[in-house]
Formats: sequence, structure tokens, C-alpha cells
Amino acid sequence: MKPVKVYTTNYCPYCDRAKSLLSRKGVPYEEIDVTGDDEMRVKLVEMSGGLRTVPQIWVGDTHVGGFDRLSELDRSGKLDELLQD
Repeated sequence: MKPVKVYTTNYCPYCDRAKSLLSRKGVPYEEIDVTGDDEMRVKLVEMSGGLRTVPQIWVGDTHVGGFDRLSELDRSGKLDELLQD
């Protein structure tokens, strides 16, 4: 399974939903909490192509985006494909 990184803040309900979805599927993930880390938030905006919201999720080298996109991929079955090595 490809590694999953989830950039979050501690006050974000969509972050909680993304982590919950991944946990329900048994997908291990690395959480990077950017709460109060202005330097990392600036870097995250650059890494995500200008997106300023969290969560921002990567599966391997693929930028998935936020919770809505993660959920959409899961419903369509494409998340399982993306997670495969």
C-alpha cells in the first residue's frame, strides 16, 4: 500500500472526517498537524497548487486534495486502486 499523508489542523471537522474514513478502511496514514505553523501552511499552499484549506491529502506522490475528493474517490472505488503499490 502506498504511504498516505494527511495535513490537518486541530480544529478542522473535515480533517476528522478524512482520518475517520481512512481508519475505517484500515489505511495507515501519517498526520502532519499544521495548526499554528505559518511556515508550514505557506509550504502546504505551494505543495497543493495554491489550495489554502485542510485537510490536504497525498497518496504516494499523488495529491488527492481534501476530504470531498477523498470521499468521492472512495465511493467510486478509485481510492482502493490509488492505494495499490
